[in-house]
Amino acid sequence: MSDTAELLAGLALVDGHCHSILAAPPDSAGFALAATEADRAPSGAARPELSLLDGPAGLAIRRWCAPVLGLPAGAPIDEYLHRRSELGGAEADRRLFRAAGLAELLVDTGLDGAGLAPPAALGAAAGAGVREVVRLERVAERLAEAGVSASGFAAAYRRALAEATVDAVAVKSILAYRGGFGDEADRPSLTQVRTAAGRWLGRLAGSGPAGRARLDDAVLLRFVLWCGVDRGLPVQIHTGFGDRDLRLAAADPARLQPFLAAAEPSGVPFVLLHCYPYHRQAGWLAQVFPHVYVDVGLTVGQVGARADAVLGEFCELAPFAKLVFSTDGFALAERFLVGAAQFRHSFGRLLAAWVADGALPAADAGRVAALVGAGNASRLYGLGR
Repeated sequence: MSDTAELLAGLALVDGHCHSILAAPPDSAGFALAATEADRAPSGAARPELSLLDGPAGLAIRRWCAPVLGLPAGAPIDEYLHRRSELGGAEADRRLFRAAGLAELLVDTGLDGAGLAPPAALGAAAGAGVREVVRLERVAERLAEAGVSASGFAAAYRRALAEATVDAVAVKSILAYRGGFGDEADRPSLTQVRTAAGRWLGRLAGSGPAGRARLDDAVLLRFVLWCGVDRGLPVQIHTGFGDRDLRLAAADPARLQPFLAAAEPSGVPFVLLHCYPYHRQAGWLAQVFPHVYVDVGLTVGQVGARADAVLGEFCELAPFAKLVFSTDGFALAERFLVGAAQFRHSFGRLLAAWVADGALPAADAGRVAALVGAGNASRLYGLGR
């Protein structure tokens, strides 16, 4: 093991963005979906070669998670799932989380379905501190579900967001899932917000019995994003890939350039989440905008053995102090461990290769590893306070 690999192996990571896990273990079909960004099995999935887990994500689980549950690395996925069932979901989750070596978890609480464990349970399983990231759109949706009026929406939203973020370390936007990024960057006027709220709330009222609302009005999405800026907390923005609900072509972070420029005078930091396959554009934004940071979460866990190359591409332009580790773990403890283990392995290999080539002084390798793995997030989110 290289000196760099040893440094990363012993580094307690700050998971700068993640979600909760399922409250109950899924069956094998549900496990395959939860391990990837897919929401349905491939056509003809009865054939084993069409399994979602017969790819980079599944191989990474077999590599990094199987030994933690007492199996050899690379054990077949059926054996892995059987062993997981033998141990029981709670024990398997505990082992996987503890092996991930996470010191802090920044949890997006916008995913709040009945089937998910509460954030406190996530922290207990991981033996880690839990900090909240408030999803901007969900605050608006809860107001709609509670019967807010169009005329009172703007003021009610600001109050609700202030209350929701009392203990939060960041806010988050999922604009990429609700229409994508466009050229509009200015803060909407109160008249525009009131008109848009009437339009949105009217559509919800006309859609039948009250249920879970979905904020998809372009004006209101821009309004809540600017309200997030006004809170003064770091703003996380989902960019790049995710599940099929988003518009991938409209999730290129380069399309945020007008908005990032307009928000720069606020001094509020922006963290571009995930980014892949637009991670090179994100790295450029982090270089040219003083308030922009780049997160490697979700990407590293999903690309598996290709993480060495992809992390190298993240590092082509972004300063080391602008790169932030996360797992984007969701649903399964495996996604947390794979994200952490693959990052340690691949980032360590990348830094070691730079040291061997003379591109990175050996004395700097540990400093860079500590910055990206924990230090940048601790500073950015004020975790020492």
